[in-house]
Amino acid sequence: MVMSIHINERKNLVSVSDLTTAEVQVLLNEAQAFADGKTWTPDTPKFVANLFFEPSTRTRFSFEVAQKKLGLELLQFDGETSSVKKGESLYDTIKTLESIGADVVVIRHPEDEYYANLLPKLSIPIINAGDGCGQHPTQSLLDLLTIQQEFGDFDNLDVVICGDLRHSRVARSNAEMLSKLGANVWISGPRSWMNGFEDHYGYLSMDEAARRADVMMMLRIQHERHDGHESFSKSDYHKQYGLTVQREQQMKKDSIILHPAPVNRGVEIADELVECERSRIFKQMKNGVFVRMAVLKRALKQI
Repeated sequence: MVMSIHINERKNLVSVSDLTTAEVQVLLNEAQAFADGKTWTPDTPKFVANLFFEPSTRTRFSFEVAQKKLGLELLQFDGETSSVKKGESLYDTIKTLESIGADVVVIRHPEDEYYANLLPKLSIPIINAGDGCGQHPTQSLLDLLTIQQEFGDFDNLDVVICGDLRHSRVARSNAEMLSKLGANVWISGPRSWMNGFEDHYGYLSMDEAARRADVMMMLRIQHERHDGHESFSKSDYHKQYGLTVQREQQMKKDSIILHPAPVNRGVEIADELVECERSRIFKQMKNGVFVRMAVLKRALKQI
């Protein structure tokens, strides 16, 4: 029990399961305040280390922008030039950073739940920037912020998550939290890629999904996690499971399109829909900065 309290007090964010719905709303309100122009900087210098062991553009750079907007000192980590290349463990790397003064670590790692054995051993908080096929809590929060900006709340919204659910940490985080917040979560895509999601959420064909959805949340095919065994050509996938122009025309008047990106244009979504009137894809990216500002402020025990 003492260990659990100690871990909680550090304000880690490794999974959306860490957050109550009330805590989610506090973070969304704080992020919205930053979006509206609020500023905040810590009273004393704070250091944050970004450890990215997988490629990233949006998550990595939005964390960096968030950190700079908050006046935090960045400790830049490069796995290719660090002692990881000499065999240093992830724990020893983080423990080193903690020892020299890091106040927070942001980590993206290919291993599912890489943080499980780290949490009891550290005295600084971990923010999970994505673990394997597991969770991506800050992506979920920025998606929630984008939805809340459009609809005000989540009660009874029909949200359809479409595509490569098997390999998507975004799908796991969003499905869990959206359900807690009162949305109706549906899934769509190749049935062989549902990976147990059908046990918890209703399945729709893409044509049914387009007509029902208030929010169409498209997912990228994660080719790097399929080991070269995808069973669809790009054109076949787009025709069967993609958001085509014809399907977009069947969508409700006020429904929106989300995508965590990077986008495979012409595969999961038609090229001309990426920046169409109902797309909020680039707004999601903008909101990512504000959400990560709120999460970092929380990690520093300021909210």
